[in-house]
Amino acid sequence: MALDVAAVRREFPVLSRTINGRPLVYLDSANTSQKPRAVIDAMTTFMAEQYAPINRSAYAMAAEATDRFEGTRSALASFINARSANEIVFTKNATEALNLVAGSWGRANLSAGDAVVLTHLEHHANIVPWHMLAAERGIELRWIPLTDDGQLDLTDLGRLLDGAKVLGFSSMSNVLGTITPVHQLCAAARDAGAVSIVDACQSVPHLPTDVQSWGADFVAFSSHKMCGPSGVGVLWGREELLEAMPPFLGGGNMIADVRLDGFTCAPLPAKFEAGTPAIAEVVALGAAVGFLQSIGMSEVRRHEIELAGYVLRMLTERFGSDITIHGPSNPELRGATFSFAFRGIHPHDLSQVLDQRNVCVRAGHHCAKPLMRLLGANATARASFYLYNTTDEADALADALDSASDIF
Repeated sequence: MALDVAAVRREFPVLSRTINGRPLVYLDSANTSQKPRAVIDAMTTFMAEQYAPINRSAYAMAAEATDRFEGTRSALASFINARSANEIVFTKNATEALNLVAGSWGRANLSAGDAVVLTHLEHHANIVPWHMLAAERGIELRWIPLTDDGQLDLTDLGRLLDGAKVLGFSSMSNVLGTITPVHQLCAAARDAGAVSIVDACQSVPHLPTDVQSWGADFVAFSSHKMCGPSGVGVLWGREELLEAMPPFLGGGNMIADVRLDGFTCAPLPAKFEAGTPAIAEVVALGAAVGFLQSIGMSEVRRHEIELAGYVLRMLTERFGSDITIHGPSNPELRGATFSFAFRGIHPHDLSQVLDQRNVCVRAGHHCAKPLMRLLGANATARASFYLYNTTDEADALADALDSASDIF
């Protein structure tokens, strides 16, 4: 059964907005998604009527707030099929989650000469922490290259993983839309004795996620890309790995005891959640999870495959060689995120012209400068679609692109 996109759109108040008489066409969900009424209401109600500190005070409202907060943890465990809610760690964003793994697990387990394997698809958040550790510890970074159509070239995967301690990779590229073979990569890492770390920011909002089926060791993703608020990231890790890791930050809530001669950590997941968290935002993330579950992630994925196919066909047929769309040409192998070059117009100029028609796209390096260099570009324009986008909005993008040629 096809996703009722019109009904979905009614749940997002901002999508009914007009500017200068034109409807809003929001095509920047790979950056951040819009928020449904359920999330807005959950956050507003909690802030207005239920806000209290969690895990510390014993009065009724604080206990209720703690239950709401921990309810989101349980909902996320179910959403990604974690074995236990104790494997869900809240951070301030996915970047912090990836830094936590590099800074805690990495420092405890890696030393000079150890190899970390990454890919040319990676976001800076899954590159820079490893560069920092390489500068500190003298570890070696190895890179999985790409094929001409933007997929991982796994020809030499065995050689790259030989003796490696880590394989870190994106499950879906935020630039090319490429969906990577997560099961295969995690299995290869496991066979090589390496830990697998998945940056799942772009895939968790768009398709079903099963961390146990993946066979991953760590998975990081963000609330704000999956219809939730900003300020919350999620790290899932195998409980035995998290148990063995040293704490990443020190302070309140992550301790069982503090003495003049030392301290002992609280049990998981509090061990990695120092300080007061983003309480209202975590509660609202729970509403986002409920919203996505009510639609069904398989339905979201089905809609986006159809939409991606339409966008690829329509833009190619309409503009031919005037447009270069980076990444896989098969919609089954990609998300509905499209980085492109158009008629030699600079991406920043292009985005400004599109904005005049209320078509919101991102222009820049998309926090993936190594990949930009491989593409031979300083920047691209990027249109990214989500469960609330339509083929009419894809047509609006094409019309706005045509109008850009009248200016440049």
